[in-house]
Amino acid sequence: MSEDAYRLTSPSGSEMELPVRKGTAGPDAIDIARLYKEQGVFTYDPGFVATGSCESDITFIDGEEGILMYRGYPVEQLAAHSSFIEVAYLLLHGNLPTTDELAGFDQTIRRHTMLNEGMLSFFKGFRYDAHPMAMLSAVVGSMSAYYHDELDASNPRHRDKFAHRILAKLPTIAAAAYKLNVGQPFIYPRNDLNYCENLLHMLFAVPAEPYEIDPVAAEALDLLFILHADHEQNCSTSTVRMAGSSGANPYSAIAAGISALWGPAHGGANESVLTMLEEIGDASQIGKFVAKAKDKNDPFRLMGFGHRVYKNFDPRATIIRGMCHKVLARLDQRNTPLFDLALELESVALKDEYFIEKNLYPNVDFYSGIIYKALGIPTSMFTVMFALGRSVGWAAHWREMIANPKGKISRPRQIYTGPTVRDYVPIKKR
Repeated sequence: MSEDAYRLTSPSGSEMELPVRKGTAGPDAIDIARLYKEQGVFTYDPGFVATGSCESDITFIDGEEGILMYRGYPVEQLAAHSSFIEVAYLLLHGNLPTTDELAGFDQTIRRHTMLNEGMLSFFKGFRYDAHPMAMLSAVVGSMSAYYHDELDASNPRHRDKFAHRILAKLPTIAAAAYKLNVGQPFIYPRNDLNYCENLLHMLFAVPAEPYEIDPVAAEALDLLFILHADHEQNCSTSTVRMAGSSGANPYSAIAAGISALWGPAHGGANESVLTMLEEIGDASQIGKFVAKAKDKNDPFRLMGFGHRVYKNFDPRATIIRGMCHKVLARLDQRNTPLFDLALELESVALKDEYFIEKNLYPNVDFYSGIIYKALGIPTSMFTVMFALGRSVGWAAHWREMIANPKGKISRPRQIYTGPTVRDYVPIKKR
């Protein structure tokens, strides 16, 4: 990594040179590591919107140009030609696998899908109506109690085992949470099914009758998981890195990431899309709600439009849009009022000058929520599905962070705005 210098002049007139770090793509970054030591000041960046917290070679995003790449591969190419398991291998190991490597990795994931029976018993302690994300976070956190003998972060083999277990077992945990909610018996995984087929089987099969997996449903899930696999230093990924930087076991770090993802401003966005559609209620009301969205004095927002990072368009939305229409046509649900409403809203927004001017195009959350709903997945499970796809990104970032010999525990600073020194006053004199 080459370095240039950025000259800084302090209010007192003193000068210092700060190195400029250059990545292989994207904007340069000013290295401020010496700033406090030499100048006695911090930087202030709420939300870390202009702060690089680490170096990473996993994912690159250019929000202005609508570019998303995993390990240098454009997501459009991976979505068109790859599978989620192959993308998972790429994110974890840095390169696309050979035929033998992919087959071996796929078999490893299939063999790790079962849960310890004690973990299944854990679900019996939850209320029947517990939120699936609460269960997901709790059960993943408990995995450190079952695999404590293989938690040496300095051991590459242990790091591999952790990544394989998270990727393999999270669908089984998610399906168990769903089954508890609907009052059905848990369904064990099947090693003869691929990743997404197995998930559908565990979600929707029942012991009383055979379950036939819809190939379009499995294809749609596989595509969604590819698109959600990683997204650079987002809130949940940064949480995983921060928790893991203390040396905490990786399962607790992933559990922390799941909790961060649960927030409605992060992983809950696709659920908010369905809530919004239900609020609009009917296609005849779209004009009214679009007008509300344009009104600066109205708090109403059209959920699923625009993106904090992508200032032009969300490349994932462009990819998933076609699959959304394919799923609705395949499942013959285009005449369902909610889906008709979604498609009409999409059409209006794509043609409206206000939305075009402000680049408020439908994002991946708009289409993913519609797909999940069409597949029969309840809204309470939407963020869980997001977590399944993102699990490999979390694992890849934890592995990258923990293997970095220059890694430090995360410790942000603050601008203190509380009272200055005050003397204690005895309670009788207050």
